[in-house]
Amino acid sequence: MSDPVVVTSGVLRQWPLPAPGEDKEARGRTLIVGGSAETPGAVLLAAEAALRCGAGKLQVATVASMAPHLAVALPEALVRALPETRSGGIDPSGADRVLELAADAAATLVGPGMVGEDETVELAGRVLREAPCSIVLDALAVAVVEEGRPGLQGAAGRTVLTPNNLELSMMLGVERERVDRDVRGAVLAAARATSAVVTSGGAESWTAHPDGRSWRDESGGSGLGVSGSGDVHAGVVVGLAARGAEPAQAAVWGAHLHKRAGDRLAASVGKLGFLARELLGEIPRVLAEIEV
Repeated sequence: MSDPVVVTSGVLRQWPLPAPGEDKEARGRTLIVGGSAETPGAVLLAAEAALRCGAGKLQVATVASMAPHLAVALPEALVRALPETRSGGIDPSGADRVLELAADAAATLVGPGMVGEDETVELAGRVLREAPCSIVLDALAVAVVEEGRPGLQGAAGRTVLTPNNLELSMMLGVERERVDRDVRGAVLAAARATSAVVTSGGAESWTAHPDGRSWRDESGGSGLGVSGSGDVHAGVVVGLAARGAEPAQAAVWGAHLHKRAGDRLAASVGKLGFLARELLGEIPRVLAEIEV
């Protein structure tokens, strides 16, 4: 196991993102699958975050009751309505519609704002089995890799998992306190077990590759521990993957853009009290700072 890399702007300048190209098609199609009748904001945050980090063409698949509202809130996106469960979540019978969109996508995110663990895992399992693109799993969708669940099928090498520390502890079947004490060890264990890139953490975040490489990001702060922050993070990761970044690069860059956006708001607003949606406008500015 190699020593961890401490992520800085200088480190990322030596690991540049793929060239953006001349138009939206060149920057990849992004598909965001998520939301519910009660949590449409999660998919909204993730979707805008993907655009803010330079992804080109955006598609969203969400519950039928919220699709018209999201279409208005996201005029840049194609929004597809999916069948809805009685509890207001995405019914897995909508997987065929999701796969139609994923067939032309460069990267797909599944999970933000979804409810109903069994339904979410069933849908995520179909996407993992049949979608040809890079895949990011967030929130409830991460449960697909828990014991007795479908797993990552043949998609492990093109998948990024973005669990919070509680979800990471559930993935590994250990106490949350154990993960909090050794986040690096936990993400490395999860990456080895799933053969996917895993990123997690709080004030200090860690990203691990199945081959034992790891990256520590010390930027950001306690202000990022706010509702919706994780949705923004996952959206940035999938947007970078759509631009052509391989899984580890998308995860490491995504964590840094998210955390540095938090640093900027901590300086201008305060260490606590800024909102997840305020992170969105800072992401292009952080990108510009790095890519000078």
